[in-house]
Amino acid sequence: MIESDGGSRDDAPAARRASVDAVLQWAWDAGTFTSNDAMPATGLTRSTTIEAVDELIALGLVRELPNAREAGAYRKGRPARRFELRADAAVVVGVDAGRMRLTGIVADLRGGILSETTQLSEETRDADHVIEADAPERRRTLVQSVIDRTLLEAGRTRDDVLAVCIGVPAPVDADGRSPVHRSDFWLRMNPGLKGLLDEWAPIVRVENDASLAAVAEGATGAARDHRDYVAILAGERLGAGVVVDGNLLRGAHGGAGEPVGFDHVDGVQGAYGIGYRLAEWAQASIAAGELPTSHPLAVTSAPIDARTVLQLASAGDAWALALTERAGALLARIAGIYGTFYDPALVVVSGAVAGSLEPVVASARRRIPDELDLPAPEIMASSLGADVVAIGATMAAVEAARSGVLGLAQLPTGLTEAEPD
Repeated sequence: MIESDGGSRDDAPAARRASVDAVLQWAWDAGTFTSNDAMPATGLTRSTTIEAVDELIALGLVRELPNAREAGAYRKGRPARRFELRADAAVVVGVDAGRMRLTGIVADLRGGILSETTQLSEETRDADHVIEADAPERRRTLVQSVIDRTLLEAGRTRDDVLAVCIGVPAPVDADGRSPVHRSDFWLRMNPGLKGLLDEWAPIVRVENDASLAAVAEGATGAARDHRDYVAILAGERLGAGVVVDGNLLRGAHGGAGEPVGFDHVDGVQGAYGIGYRLAEWAQASIAAGELPTSHPLAVTSAPIDARTVLQLASAGDAWALALTERAGALLARIAGIYGTFYDPALVVVSGAVAGSLEPVVASARRRIPDELDLPAPEIMASSLGADVVAIGATMAAVEAARSGVLGLAQLPTGLTEAEPD
């Protein structure tokens, strides 16, 4: 209701909420602090700052510490009250819910990792069994299972969780839903996961896995100093998270960066990852008898994967180097397409195989200027390894907790339970 003087009955509560949020956001990044520390950073008066801190203490988000005199640091006059975020009062969960492998991380409210577990899905390449292996209830059970196992490893329960973020190999819109795909793959990868987790988790975020890789690369990886970049997952299938002007792009249906369009691009023909292609080409070359009879792989019965090829290339094997040059041409074409559409300064190749991809990346760097008319982006291999999506999911869960906790009607028990004196 609008008052006759032009003010609103909701102005005071809204202003108080804004003050509390300003102090919380500052405290989340601060160590031990006093109200005097927070005042210049938040622009609030002393009395408003103290009121906000006291409200955060009542909510269980901040704790008061012994004052300077009690802590042994003598100061003249009345000792200042000292505070800190209760980072251990609740936890967040990040999950990389891949097709074959699920990784869960439980972290405190600042992202400090408390536990990590990995669970393998049923691996099958038999098309007759793929849909059965990805059945919605089975997929939902696997996601819940990896969360519960990781919480158990951290000595926590669902009651301690403030936010969960799940990364899936599918486009995801702002409401956590994936669109229909011609083979229903996207819906099998994201079978209503947000609704499932909303049943018990206070804050839930579901995102495309490559988008979460981009979050991780921008925060702690190769893209730390960049505002315009693309993170490409390069394992079994391609995926790309796109950041423009510092903002992670999503699109109406979560399709920004979706690589299914590469089905129609000459020289790519599909959304298969760099690792998949290397293994495919190597196996085809061996089957065609193109491998020299003196080659160490000519007599082995072991399956040939991308790591085998990359290890041989690093050792100078001519046959493997030829395959990495072919993969470099593929990566340059892919990076050139993303470079044309999004104009990034950097393309980061992420995922489990990225640490071994330097020969491929080096080849792509030489070729990328010919793939687009804009200035060519730099191409780098990620150092974050196989956990890049899980790391990004954990960071996204922290951000979701940080931005959403004050809007919750009910907080996790760890926050609401009073601390012992």
